[in-house]
Amino acid sequence: MENLQKAAKVLGLNKKNLKALAKPQKIVEVNFPVVMDSGKTKNFYGYRVQHSNLLGPHKGGIRFHPEVCIEEVSNLAFWMTIKSAVLGLPYGGGKGGVQVNTKELSKEELERLTRAYTRQIAEHIGPRVDIPAPDVYTNSEVMRWFYDEYSKIQLEKNPPKNKQEKEKILKACRAVVTGKPLEIGGSHGREVATALGGVYILEEVLKFLKIKQNHQTIALHGFGNAGLNMAKFLFQRGFIIMAVADSKSAIVSGDKKGLNINKLVSYKKKTGSIMNFPGSEEIKTTDFFAVQADILIPAALGGVITEENAKNIMAKIILELANGPVTPEADEILNKKGIYVVPDVLTNAGGVTVSYFEWVQNLRDQHWSESKVFVELKKKMRKAAKEVWQIKQKYQTSFRLAAYILAIKRLIK
Repeated sequence: MENLQKAAKVLGLNKKNLKALAKPQKIVEVNFPVVMDSGKTKNFYGYRVQHSNLLGPHKGGIRFHPEVCIEEVSNLAFWMTIKSAVLGLPYGGGKGGVQVNTKELSKEELERLTRAYTRQIAEHIGPRVDIPAPDVYTNSEVMRWFYDEYSKIQLEKNPPKNKQEKEKILKACRAVVTGKPLEIGGSHGREVATALGGVYILEEVLKFLKIKQNHQTIALHGFGNAGLNMAKFLFQRGFIIMAVADSKSAIVSGDKKGLNINKLVSYKKKTGSIMNFPGSEEIKTTDFFAVQADILIPAALGGVITEENAKNIMAKIILELANGPVTPEADEILNKKGIYVVPDVLTNAGGVTVSYFEWVQNLRDQHWSESKVFVELKKKMRKAAKEVWQIKQKYQTSFRLAAYILAIKRLIK
């Protein structure tokens, strides 16, 4: 909301417009039972927040996490509105979640929970209304169950007269959710979209700042799906990955050549961690952000760059691949230090962009090749980066504020 207010001030927005953007349009709260494998019934609590549909249907992931709360989901729905607007996608913002520790569930219990949650929010979603997607602790398999349950509900509401009618309904339902497996209408490139989109943004930012890509050093915080794929793409392009942190440890390269990412990926798959990787040195996770590197990429958790550790950051560029990794207090410090912070609403928008491509393919009954998806992704990310840069230059402001100004201009229009 702080960024919204700053952008509103630059644009001279009236209070009426500001109020319209500050609050979600709809909050759905659900409380539903699920039968456990033991035969006992357990109740779960969940949400679907629809922030804005000014530019198109609501769009946003579903997360299954024990700490899901209305504040978090509302903030993420707002971010999705901004992110879609920055990329020029015909989407609004939405987000959903269920309070649950998926590690405590069997696969069968997880499926029953997904289907029960789908039934609870089914009347509030649809291919032209609100399109969910995977998020924290949800994946393509969860989206398969979601699509299947939503399809059953539509068949119950409108019983088909024949096989052709049934197929037509099932095909129309595919666009209700993105991040699905390929065989039921998913898109190529979805698994790596967030990372690859981030790479395209970084390449553009380096051009704008007239920094040569060769020999740029990277410190990467997070080695899950987004971070790992980001590391692979950057390594292929000749960037030097000097330091990596995962949930268990942090390592730096033992020499100036950097870490061999292909070997590190294989090592992590084998051992489950990056700890004790040959040719690396262990450091305290609390010291990670002070590592000497040209570019720092937080790719895991929100709120990790704080007022305390921002003072020690030596990177020239921070590329936010995670959602909200830099706190507002840290943002102020980094701006004063002259560090370029490229915001999450631009950097990690590759995921929603390829979700948009999947939705378009479903609506048009098409199937794009992986190369077409990547070409279209590069076009979208480059265009958005250039538009944000132009606003940054015009208003002499930060990348983050420039992105918010661009988004809010589009929303107000």
